[in-house]
Amino acid sequence: MTDKQQTAKSFSEKWHNNRQLAFEETLNQDSDIQRWILTRNGVGTLDGLTEWLAPRHRILDAGCGNGRVTALLRRHAPAEAEVVGIDLTAADVAAENLAGIPNLHFETRDLLGDLTGLGTFDLIYCQEVLHHTGDPAGAFRNLTTLLADGGEIAIYVYKLKPPVREFTDDIVRERISELPYEQAMAAMSQLTELGKALSELKVDVTVPDVDVLNIQGGTYDIQRFIYHFFGKFFWNPDMDFDANTAINYDWYHPQLATRHTLEEVEGWFDEAGLTIVHELVDPYGITIRGVRGA
Repeated sequence: MTDKQQTAKSFSEKWHNNRQLAFEETLNQDSDIQRWILTRNGVGTLDGLTEWLAPRHRILDAGCGNGRVTALLRRHAPAEAEVVGIDLTAADVAAENLAGIPNLHFETRDLLGDLTGLGTFDLIYCQEVLHHTGDPAGAFRNLTTLLADGGEIAIYVYKLKPPVREFTDDIVRERISELPYEQAMAAMSQLTELGKALSELKVDVTVPDVDVLNIQGGTYDIQRFIYHFFGKFFWNPDMDFDANTAINYDWYHPQLATRHTLEEVEGWFDEAGLTIVHELVDPYGITIRGVRGA
Protein backbone atom coordinates (compact mmCIF):
# COMPACT_ATOMS: atom_id res chain seq x y z
CA MET A 1 0.00 0.00 0.00
CA THR A 2 1.42 3.40 -0.96
CA ASP A 3 1.48 6.32 1.47
CA LYS A 4 -1.32 7.96 -0.52
CA GLN A 5 -3.46 4.83 -0.35
CA GLN A 6 -2.79 4.48 3.38
CA THR A 7 -3.74 8.10 4.02
CA ALA A 8 -6.93 7.81 1.99
CA LYS A 9 -7.88 4.63 3.84
CA SER A 10 -7.09 6.30 7.17
CA PHE A 11 -9.38 9.25 6.49
CA SER A 12 -12.13 7.11 5.02
CA GLU A 13 -12.21 5.04 8.20
CA LYS A 14 -12.03 8.15 10.38
CA TRP A 15 -14.99 9.88 8.75
CA HIS A 16 -17.15 6.83 8.18
CA ASN A 17 -16.73 5.80 11.81
CA ASN A 18 -17.12 9.35 13.16
CA ARG A 19 -19.69 10.97 10.89
CA GLN A 20 -20.56 13.78 13.29
CA LEU A 21 -17.01 14.44 14.55
CA ALA A 22 -16.65 18.10 15.67
CA PHE A 23 -19.80 18.98 13.70
CA GLU A 24 -21.75 20.52 16.58
CA GLU A 25 -18.64 22.26 17.94
CA THR A 26 -17.88 23.85 14.55
CA LEU A 27 -21.35 25.41 14.47
CA ASN A 28 -21.39 26.38 18.16
CA GLN A 29 -20.38 30.01 18.63
CA ASP A 30 -19.18 29.30 22.16
CA SER A 31 -16.79 26.51 21.18
CA ASP A 32 -13.01 26.67 21.00
CA ILE A 33 -13.13 24.97 17.59
CA GLN A 34 -15.28 27.65 15.97
CA ARG A 35 -13.29 30.39 17.70
CA TRP A 36 -10.07 28.89 16.26
CA ILE A 37 -11.50 28.80 12.72
CA LEU A 38 -12.69 32.41 12.88
CA THR A 39 -9.54 33.71 14.56
CA ARG A 40 -7.00 32.06 12.30
CA ASN A 41 -8.81 33.37 9.22
CA GLY A 42 -8.83 36.91 10.56
CA VAL A 43 -12.61 37.34 10.55
CA GLY A 44 -12.91 37.26 14.33
CA THR A 45 -16.66 36.77 14.80
CA LEU A 46 -19.65 35.26 13.06
CA ASP A 47 -20.59 38.74 11.90
CA GLY A 48 -17.09 39.03 10.47
CA LEU A 49 -17.54 35.69 8.71
CA THR A 50 -20.85 36.84 7.22
CA GLU A 51 -19.19 40.04 5.99
CA TRP A 52 -16.28 38.08 4.46
CA LEU A 53 -18.67 35.78 2.60
CA ALA A 54 -21.15 38.48 1.57
CA PRO A 55 -19.71 39.19 -1.93
CA ARG A 56 -19.23 35.50 -2.81
CA HIS A 57 -21.24 33.82 -5.55
CA ARG A 58 -19.52 30.42 -5.67
CA ILE A 59 -17.63 28.93 -2.70
CA LEU A 60 -15.55 25.74 -2.73
CA ASP A 61 -14.73 23.78 0.42
CA ALA A 62 -11.81 21.73 -0.89
CA GLY A 63 -11.28 18.70 1.32
CA CYS A 64 -14.56 19.05 3.16
CA GLY A 65 -14.43 15.88 5.26
CA ASN A 66 -17.79 15.35 6.97
CA GLY A 67 -19.01 18.80 5.90
CA ARG A 68 -18.72 20.54 9.26
CA VAL A 69 -16.99 23.69 7.90
CA THR A 70 -19.06 23.49 4.71
CA ALA A 71 -22.11 23.82 6.95
CA LEU A 72 -20.61 26.89 8.64
CA LEU A 73 -19.84 28.49 5.27
CA ARG A 74 -23.30 27.66 3.91
CA ARG A 75 -24.98 29.14 7.01
CA HIS A 76 -23.18 32.49 6.71
CA ALA A 77 -22.87 32.87 2.92
CA PRO A 78 -25.59 34.66 0.91
CA ALA A 79 -28.61 32.41 0.42
CA GLU A 80 -28.21 32.59 -3.38
CA ALA A 81 -24.49 31.65 -3.31
CA GLU A 82 -23.59 28.16 -4.50
CA VAL A 83 -21.44 26.15 -2.09
CA VAL A 84 -19.58 23.06 -3.33
CA GLY A 85 -17.73 20.56 -1.17
CA ILE A 86 -15.19 18.11 -2.56
CA ASP A 87 -13.36 15.32 -0.79
CA LEU A 88 -11.48 12.21 -1.82
CA THR A 89 -12.84 9.92 0.89
CA ALA A 90 -15.85 11.45 2.66
CA ALA A 91 -18.00 13.40 0.19
CA ASP A 92 -20.77 10.86 0.80
CA VAL A 93 -20.63 11.51 4.55
CA ALA A 94 -20.86 15.27 4.04
CA ALA A 95 -23.75 14.86 1.58
CA GLU A 96 -25.63 12.75 4.11
CA ASN A 97 -24.98 15.20 6.95
CA LEU A 98 -26.22 18.16 4.89
CA ALA A 99 -28.91 16.52 2.77
CA GLY A 100 -31.70 18.77 1.57
CA ILE A 101 -29.93 22.11 2.00
CA PRO A 102 -30.37 24.28 -1.13
CA ASN A 103 -27.47 25.61 -3.23
CA LEU A 104 -25.13 23.01 -1.79
CA HIS A 105 -23.67 19.85 -3.30
CA PHE A 106 -20.72 17.50 -2.91
CA GLU A 107 -18.44 15.61 -5.26
CA THR A 108 -15.69 13.03 -4.80
CA ARG A 109 -12.51 14.61 -6.13
CA ASP A 110 -8.75 14.30 -5.62
CA LEU A 111 -7.06 17.69 -5.08
CA LEU A 112 -4.16 16.43 -7.21
CA GLY A 113 -6.46 15.06 -9.88
CA ASP A 114 -8.66 16.43 -12.65
CA LEU A 115 -10.79 19.27 -11.27
CA THR A 116 -12.31 20.28 -14.59
CA GLY A 117 -16.05 20.58 -14.62
CA LEU A 118 -16.22 22.26 -11.25
CA GLY A 119 -16.14 25.75 -12.76
CA THR A 120 -14.53 28.75 -11.11
CA PHE A 121 -14.99 30.10 -7.59
CA ASP A 122 -14.61 33.47 -5.93
CA LEU A 123 -13.69 31.78 -2.64
CA ILE A 124 -11.77 28.55 -2.20
CA TYR A 125 -11.47 27.33 1.40
CA CYS A 126 -8.90 24.57 1.83
CA GLN A 127 -7.82 24.10 5.42
CA GLU A 128 -6.33 21.13 7.31
CA VAL A 129 -6.09 19.27 3.99
CA LEU A 130 -3.15 20.14 1.71
CA HIS A 131 -0.55 18.60 4.03
CA HIS A 132 -2.24 15.19 3.55
CA THR A 133 -1.95 15.14 -0.25
CA GLY A 134 1.70 14.17 -0.65
CA ASP A 135 2.28 17.24 -2.83
CA PRO A 136 0.81 20.28 -1.05
CA ALA A 137 2.33 22.80 -3.45
CA GLY A 138 0.99 20.87 -6.44
CA ALA A 139 -2.48 20.56 -4.92
CA PHE A 140 -2.45 24.30 -4.17
CA ARG A 141 -1.50 25.11 -7.78
CA ASN A 142 -4.25 22.80 -8.99
CA LEU A 143 -6.83 24.59 -6.85
CA THR A 144 -5.73 28.03 -8.02
CA THR A 145 -6.73 27.07 -11.58
CA LEU A 146 -10.32 27.24 -10.27
CA LEU A 147 -9.93 30.73 -8.81
CA ALA A 148 -11.86 33.48 -10.58
CA ASP A 149 -10.37 36.92 -11.19
CA GLY A 150 -10.66 38.81 -7.92
CA GLY A 151 -11.27 35.53 -6.10
CA GLU A 152 -9.66 34.50 -2.83
CA ILE A 153 -8.14 31.26 -1.57
CA ALA A 154 -7.78 30.58 2.16
CA ILE A 155 -5.53 27.72 3.27
CA TYR A 156 -4.23 26.22 6.51
CA VAL A 157 -1.33 23.77 6.64
CA TYR A 158 0.62 22.16 9.43
CA LYS A 159 3.57 24.17 10.69
CA LEU A 160 7.02 22.69 11.28
CA LYS A 161 7.10 22.26 15.05
CA PRO A 162 9.83 22.24 17.72
CA PRO A 163 12.31 19.35 17.36
CA VAL A 164 11.16 17.19 20.28
CA ARG A 165 7.54 17.49 19.17
CA GLU A 166 8.55 16.51 15.62
CA PHE A 167 10.55 13.56 16.99
CA THR A 168 7.62 12.33 19.07
CA ASP A 169 5.17 12.79 16.20
CA ASP A 170 7.35 10.80 13.82
CA ILE A 171 7.75 7.91 16.26
CA VAL A 172 4.04 7.66 17.06
CA ARG A 173 3.03 7.99 13.41
CA GLU A 174 5.48 5.26 12.39
CA ARG A 175 4.26 2.89 15.09
CA ILE A 176 0.53 3.20 14.40
CA SER A 177 0.23 4.11 10.73
CA GLU A 178 -0.16 0.50 9.58
CA LEU A 179 -2.48 -0.56 12.41
CA PRO A 180 -6.11 -1.33 11.56
CA TYR A 181 -8.59 1.35 12.62
CA GLU A 182 -9.70 -0.32 15.86
CA GLN A 183 -6.14 -0.99 17.02
CA ALA A 184 -4.98 2.50 16.10
CA MET A 185 -7.90 4.04 18.01
CA ALA A 186 -7.05 1.88 21.03
CA ALA A 187 -3.47 3.18 20.93
CA MET A 188 -4.69 6.75 20.55
CA SER A 189 -7.06 6.36 23.50
CA GLN A 190 -3.98 6.16 25.71
CA LEU A 191 -2.78 9.51 24.37
CA THR A 192 -6.26 10.89 25.03
CA GLU A 193 -6.12 9.64 28.62
CA LEU A 194 -2.75 11.36 29.01
CA GLY A 195 -4.04 14.64 27.56
CA LYS A 196 -7.10 14.48 29.81
CA ALA A 197 -4.99 13.79 32.92
CA LEU A 198 -2.67 16.69 32.15
CA SER A 199 -5.58 19.03 31.44
CA GLU A 200 -7.34 18.14 34.68
CA LEU A 201 -4.26 19.11 36.70
CA LYS A 202 -5.12 22.75 35.95
CA VAL A 203 -1.51 23.71 36.65
CA ASP A 204 0.37 26.55 34.99
CA VAL A 205 4.11 26.36 34.43
CA THR A 206 6.41 29.30 33.72
CA VAL A 207 9.43 28.41 31.62
CA PRO A 208 12.38 30.33 30.17
CA ASP A 209 13.33 30.47 26.52
CA VAL A 210 15.12 27.27 25.50
CA ASP A 211 16.44 28.15 22.08
CA VAL A 212 18.10 24.81 21.39
CA LEU A 213 14.65 23.14 21.64
CA ASN A 214 12.70 26.02 20.07
CA ILE A 215 10.77 26.51 23.30
CA GLN A 216 9.41 30.01 23.70
CA GLY A 217 9.47 31.19 27.28
CA GLY A 218 6.22 32.10 29.01
CA THR A 219 3.45 30.77 31.20
CA TYR A 220 1.52 27.77 29.93
CA ASP A 221 -1.13 25.41 31.14
CA ILE A 222 0.85 22.19 31.62
CA GLN A 223 -1.22 20.27 29.05
CA ARG A 224 -0.69 22.97 26.41
CA PHE A 225 3.02 23.20 27.23
CA ILE A 226 3.44 19.48 26.58
CA TYR A 227 1.16 19.76 23.52
CA HIS A 228 3.14 22.62 21.98
CA PHE A 229 6.63 21.28 22.50
CA PHE A 230 6.63 17.52 23.21
CA GLY A 231 3.65 15.62 21.76
CA LYS A 232 0.08 16.09 20.56
CA PHE A 233 -1.86 14.62 23.45
CA PHE A 234 -5.12 16.30 22.53
CA TRP A 235 -7.91 16.88 25.01
CA ASN A 236 -10.92 19.20 24.70
CA PRO A 237 -13.39 18.93 27.61
CA ASP A 238 -16.22 20.16 25.38
CA MET A 239 -16.02 16.91 23.38
CA ASP A 240 -16.54 13.32 24.49
CA PHE A 241 -13.69 10.87 24.93
CA ASP A 242 -14.20 9.10 21.59
CA ALA A 243 -14.20 12.40 19.67
CA ASN A 244 -10.95 13.43 21.36
CA THR A 245 -9.44 10.07 20.47
CA ALA A 246 -10.52 10.48 16.83
CA ILE A 247 -8.71 13.83 16.70
CA ASN A 248 -5.52 12.23 18.04
CA TYR A 249 -5.99 9.50 15.40
CA ASP A 250 -6.45 12.21 12.74
CA TRP A 251 -3.01 13.61 13.55
CA TYR A 252 -1.03 10.41 13.97
CA HIS A 253 -2.52 7.71 11.74
CA PRO A 254 -2.34 9.22 8.22
CA GLN A 255 1.11 8.56 6.77
CA LEU A 256 1.07 11.72 4.64
CA ALA A 257 1.24 14.67 7.04
CA THR A 258 3.80 17.20 5.85
CA ARG A 259 4.84 20.21 7.94
CA HIS A 260 5.83 23.58 6.51
CA THR A 261 7.46 26.95 7.11
CA LEU A 262 5.86 30.34 6.57
CA GLU A 263 8.41 31.26 3.90
CA GLU A 264 7.66 28.07 1.98
CA VAL A 265 3.90 28.63 1.95
CA GLU A 266 4.28 32.31 1.08
CA GLY A 267 6.26 31.09 -1.94
CA TRP A 268 3.25 29.13 -3.20
CA PHE A 269 1.20 32.33 -3.28
CA ASP A 270 3.97 34.31 -4.92
CA GLU A 271 4.45 31.69 -7.64
CA ALA A 272 0.70 31.68 -8.31
CA GLY A 273 0.65 35.47 -8.65
CA LEU A 274 -1.63 35.90 -5.63
CA THR A 275 -1.56 38.85 -3.26
CA ILE A 276 -1.52 37.82 0.40
CA VAL A 277 -4.18 39.70 2.36
CA HIS A 278 -3.97 37.82 5.68
CA GLU A 279 -1.60 35.44 7.38
CA LEU A 280 -1.35 33.97 10.86
CA VAL A 281 1.12 31.52 12.34
CA ASP A 282 0.01 29.77 15.52
CA PRO A 283 1.79 26.96 17.40
CA TYR A 284 0.16 24.36 15.16
CA GLY A 285 -0.16 25.73 11.67
CA ILE A 286 -0.03 28.44 9.04
CA THR A 287 -3.12 30.23 7.73
CA ILE A 288 -2.84 32.41 4.62
CA ARG A 289 -5.47 34.09 2.49
CA GLY A 290 -4.56 35.38 -0.95
CA VAL A 291 -6.39 37.16 -3.75
CA ARG A 292 -6.06 36.91 -7.52
CA GLY A 293 -6.01 40.38 -9.07
CA ALA A 294 -8.91 41.24 -11.36
